[in-house]
Amino acid sequence: MNKQIRNSLLLALTALIWGASFVSQSTGGDAIGPFSFNCIRSFIGTLALVPVVLFMDAKGNKKKPVTKEDKKTLWKAGIMCGLVLYVATNLQQLGITWGTASGKAAFITAFYILMVPILGIFLKRKSSWNVWVAVFIALGGLYLLCMSGGSSVATSDILVLICAFFFAVQILVVDKYAPQVDGVRLSQIQFLTCGVLGLIPMILVDMQLYKGIGAFITYTSENWVYGFTTWDAWGSLLYSGVCSCGIAYTLQIIAQDGLHPTVASIIMSFESVFGVLTGWIILSERLSLREGLGCIAMMIAILMAQLTFKKKAKQIA
Repeated sequence: MNKQIRNSLLLALTALIWGASFVSQSTGGDAIGPFSFNCIRSFIGTLALVPVVLFMDAKGNKKKPVTKEDKKTLWKAGIMCGLVLYVATNLQQLGITWGTASGKAAFITAFYILMVPILGIFLKRKSSWNVWVAVFIALGGLYLLCMSGGSSVATSDILVLICAFFFAVQILVVDKYAPQVDGVRLSQIQFLTCGVLGLIPMILVDMQLYKGIGAFITYTSENWVYGFTTWDAWGSLLYSGVCSCGIAYTLQIIAQDGLHPTVASIIMSFESVFGVLTGWIILSERLSLREGLGCIAMMIAILMAQLTFKKKAKQIA
């Protein structure tokens, strides 16, 4: 199995984990607040990768940072990825909280598959014609899959669209640094950055900490405190922190090494398909004809993006 096929399969597994985690993100965010959920799951993802790092080092990890310059590059990459991911995930959560339906949010977020090749042009990462065709087929498939309601644009939708831009930037940042540094450590620093930054809105918004005259006045919502005593909170946090953050985002970083970022974005957008399919299989939700056609279109897009076309050599008379 060549590297490109292996990495494509790893990204498909990543999309599967993300697709299956939608329910946990929804219930967890409702239980303790969106910022608290994002913050704590990031810290859980950071801790979940500690034994992985230790195991890989014991096995002779070739990408383990040794020199001061190696460590500087690793921390620079991790913090940059974390900053972009922090903005993207919180904008998405705000958009959903302020009224964008989950299916519509999934479709708008998936616009990163169009933004990645456009941004790639400025970074001299051109995409072949079949990849561009695959992008538009994928957008059509996502429309069939996600847009069952109205198509009007609200403020919350604009927030989700901005988040799609930051997800596209995150994919390109990972594409730049993944070949240079240890992918697991990069993922770990990325989540540590998200967790530390997430403490600010968690305390100020979810915990409702307000500044009074000359002092801080703390008001803790009963719902916020009660949320931490429920399985909705901790079950969701454990799945999302360990699987969605610790495993899936690490797989993304490892699998993007050597894979064109636009192709990677198309495969990762299959998250929406897996979200529908897991709901159909696990929750016995009905899969409509429209959704089925959307899934087929997404599969065609991924296959189209994987094709390679060689130019015919000119014959010399």
